[in-house]
Amino acid sequence: MKRFSFLRAGAIALAATIFLSLAFTGSADAAEKKSFKLVWGLYTGYAPWAWAEKAGIMDKWAAKYGIEVEIVALNDYIETLNQFTAGQYDAVATTVMDTLTIPAAGGVDTTAIILGDYTNGNDAIFVKGEGKTMADLKGKKVYLVQYSVSHYMLALALERAGMSEADIETANIADADFVAAFSTPAVEAVVTWNPATTQLNQMKGVTSVFDSSQVPGEVQDILVVNTEVLKANPEFGKALAGAWYETLAVMRKDDAEGIAAREYMAGVLGTDLADFDGQVKTTYFYDAAEGAAVFGGPIMPGMIGSTTGFAFGHGLLGPDAKDKGHVGVALADGTIIGNGDNVKFRLDTSYMEAAASGEM
Repeated sequence: MKRFSFLRAGAIALAATIFLSLAFTGSADAAEKKSFKLVWGLYTGYAPWAWAEKAGIMDKWAAKYGIEVEIVALNDYIETLNQFTAGQYDAVATTVMDTLTIPAAGGVDTTAIILGDYTNGNDAIFVKGEGKTMADLKGKKVYLVQYSVSHYMLALALERAGMSEADIETANIADADFVAAFSTPAVEAVVTWNPATTQLNQMKGVTSVFDSSQVPGEVQDILVVNTEVLKANPEFGKALAGAWYETLAVMRKDDAEGIAAREYMAGVLGTDLADFDGQVKTTYFYDAAEGAAVFGGPIMPGMIGSTTGFAFGHGLLGPDAKDKGHVGVALADGTIIGNGDNVKFRLDTSYMEAAASGEM
């Protein structure tokens, strides 16, 4: 689901060929080092990084491992992935699908070390009019951030309704324009994520015909690190995991500290505490043990298969891709899905497991 991208038209469509200009011209320095950079785009599921920076939690964990970690927030989500792919950042908050279609498809070996959350209602499909259903999308132009996780969710929703993308027309739109565009007569249907989802749910004469709570666990937000950087500097992964789970623990509290944390995150996202708390309710945050169990569990092979199928079907795995297995994905147990000679996406549960056991 792509987050505050202010996306230029067609940017994600170019992900399949991004390696021609980025992946091999600025790959992250894999040597042992002491200074690292993490980038995230403004979205509920990534907002804890704002408090980790503000409250000094990231600094504390970085100091424990004798390193420095800079956290940078950008309003352009796709640009966070482009810059990570170009090697300007060592880690990025993103999704499973966007990891596959941008850095991994672009030739950058990338490892997911934290399963942060899944959207449990943050993403939704809206149609103008009351009492509408998915069937009312037939023949309509649906506005969305094309080829993003939202597009993937739309494909899942259509399939569950006995339809396909052939039954609709899609049109690209920047996420910053969701609400404004839907307020115009020309736009009858849109796929959004929060905070726009919350705003559109409050509009009169509008129906949410599908949301991500109907595909629980399918739209996952993760933290990924350049694999070579991580191998050379495992303390970077430890510091990130430690800071993330400490921040989550604070965010979940209802005391003064927890409220202050959520108020700050709300401000960074341009909203207030009540609205942010509502967004949190539709975001299922995993604790360390559960995240590790899901990443290493039986649902991931099917999810990876579905994701790679969507990506290949939309031409997002690069011009050389002959099938959905073009980019190899290494699961947490070492099983490889796809091309074993081209593994560029890896799931690593060890950092979550260490955090869960208190061994960080």
